[in-house]
Amino acid sequence: MHLLPLSLYRRSRHSFWVFSVSSAACILYSEACVILSSAPAKLIRMVIPPPVRPPRITNYLKPYVLKMHFTNKYVSTQVIHAPTATVASSASSQEKALRPSMESTRDVAAAGKIGKILGERLLLKDIPAVAVHLEREQRYHGKVKAVIDSLREAGVKLL
Repeated sequence: MHLLPLSLYRRSRHSFWVFSVSSAACILYSEACVILSSAPAKLIRMVIPPPVRPPRITNYLKPYVLKMHFTNKYVSTQVIHAPTATVASSASSQEKALRPSMESTRDVAAAGKIGKILGERLLLKDIPAVAVHLEREQRYHGKVKAVIDSLREAGVKLL
């Protein structure tokens, strides 16, 4: 019997430990899983559902988080519901419906329009407040400032 970290078999932040025995495998700290073993190579595969967060963690998290992505051609924004890790709303300058109304899809003016459209979509979905966490390389300047200011002008409260 030897101890193997599960990160060798699947890429994830969560670390589970697998005991590989001759024909069976046991998992510590996890109950809902499917274990398959191939006979010649003893390869173990597991399907583990996303972890259910305790209510104390869910209550601590900001419910909606703004994520911005800027490329040399486009501006994309998403609002993510943090407890469920799903996209609540998004807006991008890649959308075909928005391209004719914009002169450019990559400048500060396009970022402002995308922020305004995202703010309107958030208010339609009854999301009044959004937390803003900037990435390490993002500064409150230029396109980032245009998106955040236009969200604020649209009536979305920033946390």
